[in-house]
Amino acid sequence: MWLTNAVVLLSLALALALAISSEEPKLSSHATMLADNSANLAFNLYHNVAKEKNLENILISPVVVASSLGMVALGGKSSTASQVKSVLSATQLKDEHLHSGLSELLSEVSDSDKRNVTWKISNRLYGPSSVSFADDYVKNSKKHYNLDHSKINFRDKRSAVNAINEWASKSTDGKMPEVTKDVQNTDGAMLINAMFFKPHWNEKFHHKMVDDRGFMVTRSYTVSIPMMHRTGLYDHYEDTENRLFLLSMPLAHKKSSVVFIMPYHVEPLERIEKLLTRKQLDTWMSKMEEKGVAISLPKVNMEVSHNLQKHLAELGLTEAVDKSKADLSNISGKKDLYLSNVFHASSLEWDTEGNPFDPSVFTNEKLKSPKLFYADHPFIFLVKDNKTNSILFIGRLVRPKGDKMRDEL
Repeated sequence: MWLTNAVVLLSLALALALAISSEEPKLSSHATMLADNSANLAFNLYHNVAKEKNLENILISPVVVASSLGMVALGGKSSTASQVKSVLSATQLKDEHLHSGLSELLSEVSDSDKRNVTWKISNRLYGPSSVSFADDYVKNSKKHYNLDHSKINFRDKRSAVNAINEWASKSTDGKMPEVTKDVQNTDGAMLINAMFFKPHWNEKFHHKMVDDRGFMVTRSYTVSIPMMHRTGLYDHYEDTENRLFLLSMPLAHKKSSVVFIMPYHVEPLERIEKLLTRKQLDTWMSKMEEKGVAISLPKVNMEVSHNLQKHLAELGLTEAVDKSKADLSNISGKKDLYLSNVFHASSLEWDTEGNPFDPSVFTNEKLKSPKLFYADHPFIFLVKDNKTNSILFIGRLVRPKGDKMRDEL
């Protein structure tokens, strides 16, 4: 009898050990706090960028911006460094916890194997020809942020721009061919993020369910783009008071989801953007219900590059971008640098690819009268991480690439 009990206890112990070992490791408290804070940064930065006149598409990765701020903090001293913590609402963190936390967060959310997404992230700091990068900064920025360093002759603008764009194209396998057409303020350091992000849906679209449709940029201007279609069970909410639809589509492994926010009709997005806060998003998400939804989404590539220097300054990073005040002496050993440009360049590819779908879903009663989510006019979207609650991307699609369709009488 005792032998039987011993075997049972041993089996239970082994099962418990396997269950514990199969659990994903939790983020440190520093990374968890920075994930939460980067979500706040997402909305602040989005609203600031959206104020730019004549700006159409927006594409920002708040967690990558947060890591860029970490690179600035690593290179800064005194109030130049402390301002970074203020922008990240992390003034209570020690320096080592700030850098280890940001590094841990970005490693977690960009892990292609765990999340089954393609996300290439390259960071480079360009300095003028006269600068000498300090060994400690090169080592620590590489360790925490995988930051490359390069000198460049900004006096030859054309060659400098070509070199920057060639680096970005090569580091994204040709997906982000152009960061900028010109470089202003060539007497400082330039920080560049170059990214390619391709989500893989938890349930793929059939490649044959794609056709050319019209996307209404405005009521009087329509472009022809490929649209992909599928019907399935998704979290959905219709806000009748604010005249908009919300749809959440899980990505592969359900580690993250794309949340679409689309007004009923074609209109400038300013009205929706005024509603867009973290609290409002949480309210909308709490009201979502699983429903049958017939979805039509643009099958397009977005290539967007923002110079975030002035936007970060407006959020409180005033010293690092000011030639007369910046103390970035950890970068070069001297107070001879300021942050003259912060380019944030992203390519996002919406495609049909994903996991095979379960055909048994079509027996579900909810699919008998599905809701329609037809994204043929400007909308806002977020890629939301389900484990860390951070926002991987926030943006809007206003003008996809496509040929103008002729007017119909």
